[in-house]
Amino acid sequence: MATLLVTSQTKRVTPDWFSPETGIYRSKHKYVELPSNPFQDIVSWIFSHKHNGVSALIDSLSGFTIPYSKLPQMVKSVASGLNEIGISQGDVISILLPNSVYFPIIYLAILSLGAVAIAINPLYSLPEIQKQFTQCRTSFVITTSDKIKEIEKMGIGYLAVPEKVDSFSSSSAFSTFYKLLSSDPNLAPKPVIKQEDTATILFSSGTSGPSKGVVMSHRNLIASVELFVRFEASLYKYPASENVYLACIPFFHIYGLSLLATGLLSLGTTVVVMRKFNVEEAVRVINKYKVTHIPAVPPIVMSLVRSKKGGNEFPSLKEISSGAAPVSKPLIDDFLRNFPGVAFIQGYGMTETTGTGTRGLTSDKDKHSSIGLLAPNMQAKVIDPISSSSMPPGKSGELWLRGPGIMKGYLDNVAATKSTIDKEGWLHTGDIVYFDHDGYIYVLDRLKEMIKFKGFQIAPADLESVLISLPDVLDAAVTGVADEMAGEIPIAFVVKRQGSSLSEADVRNYVAEKVAPYKKLRKVFFTSSIPKSAAGKILRRQLKETFKSKL
Repeated sequence: MATLLVTSQTKRVTPDWFSPETGIYRSKHKYVELPSNPFQDIVSWIFSHKHNGVSALIDSLSGFTIPYSKLPQMVKSVASGLNEIGISQGDVISILLPNSVYFPIIYLAILSLGAVAIAINPLYSLPEIQKQFTQCRTSFVITTSDKIKEIEKMGIGYLAVPEKVDSFSSSSAFSTFYKLLSSDPNLAPKPVIKQEDTATILFSSGTSGPSKGVVMSHRNLIASVELFVRFEASLYKYPASENVYLACIPFFHIYGLSLLATGLLSLGTTVVVMRKFNVEEAVRVINKYKVTHIPAVPPIVMSLVRSKKGGNEFPSLKEISSGAAPVSKPLIDDFLRNFPGVAFIQGYGMTETTGTGTRGLTSDKDKHSSIGLLAPNMQAKVIDPISSSSMPPGKSGELWLRGPGIMKGYLDNVAATKSTIDKEGWLHTGDIVYFDHDGYIYVLDRLKEMIKFKGFQIAPADLESVLISLPDVLDAAVTGVADEMAGEIPIAFVVKRQGSSLSEADVRNYVAEKVAPYKKLRKVFFTSSIPKSAAGKILRRQLKETFKSKL
């Protein structure tokens, strides 16, 4: 890596990873060669890598294990079975599942057919799910048995996956899935798939506004595996096949999907799958399976710190990495005091970058508050929001990113795509950052409006549209406010019709019935007007100040 020189007059020499002429920051890491074959797909790429891994996926509750020796054949069997029921290249298949050892197998099987996989949060309300089905033109759904009645009403084909994975259920609901597992792997189709073909669509709030479908190609997924997962593993002083990762973040999120459900499977790493995070259960699982690495979000980090303070020990842990939302400095310090022998790093990525952006290094112990260095092959700019000038190290501005992980675009939304990715291929992230003089990046603020609740993205516009549908609501605005456990929580300011008896409970209950649990409003304030700019844009900073004044 390049080092920064200092003159006798203490003036800093421009580092070789930043160009004052172009304003472009380059990764300090060595360039990583990506496959040049235009017909390379992500699934065959994952299974082309040799390793010494034994156990691929372990169910945390039952111990049911899928070994690496059977993993490729299971993917082919499921692909063969899906093809038998009519699924083929170009079809859009929605995966509406919680974490399961079967999730990665189903996901890879869909991609191997040249079909498009849509991973959807199973906690979404029925209207939210139906909206995403419609937007993506879903032709088939893979889900849990409790959702099949609603899916049937939509007239979409489906199959149910058992939540209990260590034994066969006699329920007829799962018969189709069991047939997939027993299908002849040799009959799996081998379609011609291009790197640029669409592989996955995940929904994101993007830099602002309502949720949008992020379209990712096989090339994007390969870049994520190589530049994020496999590159980090190359820095370890021990084989990646010796690592045991705890999958306690959701597979339907780009963080879990790119790392746990795809990338690690190319390394022979063991992934212990939790259906959902529970700290007491996590303690048992970590110690039973000798977990070495935990990809986390800030609330999980906080829970583990509290558990350690409560007397629990985690002797096998080597590293905890956090993403999806910034970790506060007090929490970082608390973690380091309580886990002195465990590495802590942060990273940065977006659904729009296929999870690739930056990554911290375990060796840089004085950079814990940073989101790390640019990932290999990635470029960045820091642009002043007012002057549009490129900013040098030490100066803040909006982070722009460019590289092979950048999405193809937003689904059926040319305007949103053009406003996010410019003509030169720069993705405007909406995050305010600065590079220090060692090339490490620090997040200061967000231009974008979305709320990050326990790592989940909540678009204020989504909640505002629900609020406005209440008959007695004339206007409404939603913003996020700081919360120790969640990072941020959504609160609303509501203008109600004169003479209305609408209460805070009425509003909160109404919204709760129409959105996923994590999107529920935590507080509602009634006001005479919503502060807006001359252009009609809601002044959310002013709302935050109003909230603080009410505390």
